[in-house]
Amino acid sequence: MYEVEKSEQEWREQLSAEEFRVAREKGTERPFTGKYWNSWQDGVYRCIGCGAELFTSDSKFDAGCGWPSFYQPTDNASIEEKRDISHGMVRTEVVCRRCGTHLGHVFEDGPEPTGLRYCINSASIKLEEEKKTS
Repeated sequence: MYEVEKSEQEWREQLSAEEFRVAREKGTERPFTGKYWNSWQDGVYRCIGCGAELFTSDSKFDAGCGWPSFYQPTDNASIEEKRDISHGMVRTEVVCRRCGTHLGHVFEDGPEPTGLRYCINSASIKLEEEKKTS
């Protein structure tokens, strides 16, 4: 059970059709098409479902895979990892621990210091850009 529980109808009202497909139905956006795959603004990436802080731009890197990639979450307590055996593969799915939003998958081919690559769908996150001070 998640902290943020909503009915399917409530999710459909909150999310766009693509966000719902990815975040609630465990879909995957096509590579090199999401809003953040090649975005390098400073800030915090939050869950599209509940606003929980998930990743920061400091941990984002170009993995060349076509999806936003991070080498670590802001806090390990913000995500949950689940075994995913869909599509004839064994992978580790990553979901928001607060609301269960499907974020993407984590792989062990990332850079130091963690060696991990959190491959995240743009449709599952929203960038809160860092405010510039003058």
